[in-house]
Amino acid sequence: MEWSIQQIAKLAGTTSRTLRHYGDIGLLPASSVGPNGYRHYDEAALVRLQRILLLRELGLGLPQIGEVLDREYTQEDALTGHLAWLRQEQDRLTRQIASVESTIHALRGGEQLMAENVFDGFDHTQYKDEVEQRWGAQAYADSDRWWRGMTAEEKAGWKQRAADLGTDWIAAAASGIAPESAEAQALAGRHVEWLTGIPGTPATDPDNVKAYVIGLGEMYVADPRFGANYGGEEGATFVRDALRVYAEANL
Repeated sequence: MEWSIQQIAKLAGTTSRTLRHYGDIGLLPASSVGPNGYRHYDEAALVRLQRILLLRELGLGLPQIGEVLDREYTQEDALTGHLAWLRQEQDRLTRQIASVESTIHALRGGEQLMAENVFDGFDHTQYKDEVEQRWGAQAYADSDRWWRGMTAEEKAGWKQRAADLGTDWIAAAASGIAPESAEAQALAGRHVEWLTGIPGTPATDPDNVKAYVIGLGEMYVADPRFGANYGGEEGATFVRDALRVYAEANL
């Protein structure tokens, strides 16, 4: 089954001009072109457009989106990684909605506002106590200062690196490769490099990075919040095992 460019533009909330541009730059080729020059798109193209729109919402430019799509294994694996991220965003937005509703209710009823409810879901500081408990107050202060000092574009780029890692880990686990394989170990190296770029964590301490990486892998399996980034417990177990092999050999 195929849809016309006009149908897809309407369904996706975009324009025919945008879709033609995506095609011209090789990002979303038409599945077929009729004698009249009209472009049509099949199911695979629809899934690819969905991915493009999701990545656009993350703040990526079109060249970056093309690079992400080109290096992914399958659309199913890619969407699985995105689904995990979207569920996290859904939880955050649900808390924001409840926060705003609570504020409206309090204002209308002349009730006293609860500060802890007003800002629920609006920033990353919800994990402040947990980070301080695990790695100390200085660790949180350093990472918080680093995060707040980034531009919106830099934050989007950092989030995309995390999303890319999740997607690639899920695809690697689904492919059946071993944690000690070259492909998995290359991913583990990327993961450690990503971790060491976050100020304040033990990953930046040469004396503690090995234990930190191994312990973090265990946490991915034990805590469903982290495991969701890697497709659930099975995927998180694969990540843990690959990180352990990498840490033992390189850290």
